[in-house]
Amino acid sequence: MEGVISEEVEQAVAYAEAAEWEPEASRFEHVYRQASAAPIAPPAVEPEPVEVSYREAFRLGLIEALEHNPRVFLMGEDIGHYGGCYAVSRGLLERFGPERIRDTPLSENGFTGAGIGAALGGARPIVEIMTVNFSLLAMDQIVNAAATLLHMSGGEFNVPLVIRMATGAGRQVAAQHSHSLEHWYAHVPGLKVLAPGCLEDARYMLWAALQDPNPVLIFEHVMLYNREGRLDPCPQGVDIERAAIRRAGRDLSLITYGGSLPKTLEAAGVLAEEGIEAEVVDLRVLRPLDTATLIESVSRTHRAVIVDEGWKTGSLAGEIAAILAEQAFWALDAPIERVCTDEIPIPYPRHLEKAALPQVAGILAAARKVMGATP
Repeated sequence: MEGVISEEVEQAVAYAEAAEWEPEASRFEHVYRQASAAPIAPPAVEPEPVEVSYREAFRLGLIEALEHNPRVFLMGEDIGHYGGCYAVSRGLLERFGPERIRDTPLSENGFTGAGIGAALGGARPIVEIMTVNFSLLAMDQIVNAAATLLHMSGGEFNVPLVIRMATGAGRQVAAQHSHSLEHWYAHVPGLKVLAPGCLEDARYMLWAALQDPNPVLIFEHVMLYNREGRLDPCPQGVDIERAAIRRAGRDLSLITYGGSLPKTLEAAGVLAEEGIEAEVVDLRVLRPLDTATLIESVSRTHRAVIVDEGWKTGSLAGEIAAILAEQAFWALDAPIERVCTDEIPIPYPRHLEKAALPQVAGILAAARKVMGATP
């Protein structure tokens, strides 16, 4: 047996050494796998507008996925008997059973790796990580395995995995449960990164993510779960490749995503009362960034304020500002402003936590500053 194995290895080495070098351009292949067919519209669209919370919208998306695809299952800490840390999966264990709703040990690295293996084996797992801070314990699996396997295998092995996690601050649970680290994952080729900020995206993004043949991370802001509103029918589903204009405007572009979207829309309403028509751009897709929509918006308004709950240094806001400076510099009539979280660990005391985060007042101050600038 040893001789057979040695001969096989020697033949493989000889084959590799005799092969021609790949063209340099081939290095860009197999970063993402293209879907083999057009996306399928969600099968269980609500026929009429309904009043729901974001928590209920996320749950409706999970129910739809579990009901219409037997390969889908949900796994994570406390998602079964407890119903999830944020109660998104409450009632699903009773409805779908322990084979589809799998409580896991407290090992993010372990159960994320199990999800990757299940995806490679043909299942469509949804891995829930309780909070983005805990995802750091699984970063090796996410960044070194899920994001790289397609490229490292020359396109042989893709990882159709969805990972959901809570992100953001505002619930007074201190620094180890409150940071916004989604921009770290948006840095990684091979991953797709989503951040739903409206009810329709909360409801329908999961269906689109499960059809994608690549690893998709969905970041759910903790301050949205209890927020209620009208969920409109969305028979075509949602586009997880494009940003969305949530409010049209002509005077400046307010660029944001996720939990900062409601604050930014509120600020835009105040500005409208002052005669300033702000366009609100909801990124919703953090990787790949929809740069075309960003450039189009700023080319119309000539001013930009970026609202990002991450820290300013090394932030997604910094990346967007760089893109605008590189590709829309001559369209700008004022310097770009960024409204970000203070560069400190998120404090526990409620008043300090609130002071550290982007708020409506800070967005208004930045908007008024760029509107007062002279081109």
